[in-house]
Amino acid sequence: MSALGPTLQAFFTDRLLRERNASPLTVAAYRDTWRLLLGFASKRTGKPPSALDFNDIDVPLVGAFLDHLERERGNAVRTRNARLAAIHSLFRYAALRHPEHAASIARVLAIQAKRFERALVNFLTEPEVEALLSVPERTTWAGRRDRALLLVAVQTGLRISELIGLCVGDVHLGTGAHLVCHGKGRKERVTPLTSATVEVLRYWLAEQQATSTSHLFPTRTGTALSRDAIEHRIALYTATATKICPTLARKSVTAHTLRHTAAMRLLEAGVDTTVIALWLGHEHVDTTAIYLQAHLAIKERALAKIRAPQTQIGRYRPPDGLLTFLEAL
Repeated sequence: MSALGPTLQAFFTDRLLRERNASPLTVAAYRDTWRLLLGFASKRTGKPPSALDFNDIDVPLVGAFLDHLERERGNAVRTRNARLAAIHSLFRYAALRHPEHAASIARVLAIQAKRFERALVNFLTEPEVEALLSVPERTTWAGRRDRALLLVAVQTGLRISELIGLCVGDVHLGTGAHLVCHGKGRKERVTPLTSATVEVLRYWLAEQQATSTSHLFPTRTGTALSRDAIEHRIALYTATATKICPTLARKSVTAHTLRHTAAMRLLEAGVDTTVIALWLGHEHVDTTAIYLQAHLAIKERALAKIRAPQTQIGRYRPPDGLLTFLEAL
């Protein structure tokens, strides 16, 4: 076995699990990156993954792999950059352990993340939210579950991983109703619940008769819903809700769209951005600024408070004939 194989194994067992105590989601993301990269490198070089060495994973191959992610697998630039970060993490770990490969490792570490355009966040208006929530069939078990899930997502702004991880014991419906979630970065936070959400969850929990460790939104067999299952259900309900509210046809509605919607509803209610950052579990308050940028009504209200300067409208006239010619082009 080459030096790459043992180093990769030690990276996961020693660095990620023992030293950093990385979460299962982080380990899975790094695992998937290297599984894809080793498979790609094996096809390019004709070597089995266990025979690949650091000199095989060079800059041209890593660059080709990143292009492959975008062009053939259809990954977004954010995903490409996340895969590159996982590759960099392994190479930084290997740099101190294999100085004989220092030159090739340094060249891979010099690969920069790709810049990308930051689009405005996508969120739903109140009529669109009402149309979406009206679609799940309340006469069926799955419909009642999905309506409760959608309502919790829109009201709390939980990430999809946090929705999946919710257990019955995380929900408290008494005085000061709230739910507790274990979010990104292993941070636990408490989110209050509205009376409408409390009512729906109370009926849902009474129907479940589950233990405190049971999943709040389970499948028929009692296991947790997967990401794909949740996104699939949201897509189906959105397609139906479009018939009620045609503006939904212009939007791509995902679980993260519901998270953005919760943030925008708080912003419209006049909640300070620092509170919204705590509500959503953002690491930095600056992250919440994206909602200010996307909310046109707030900008319009700010514009209405500005006094327009008293200036006369005039037309610029170039002082030179050549400048006049250039201005006319």
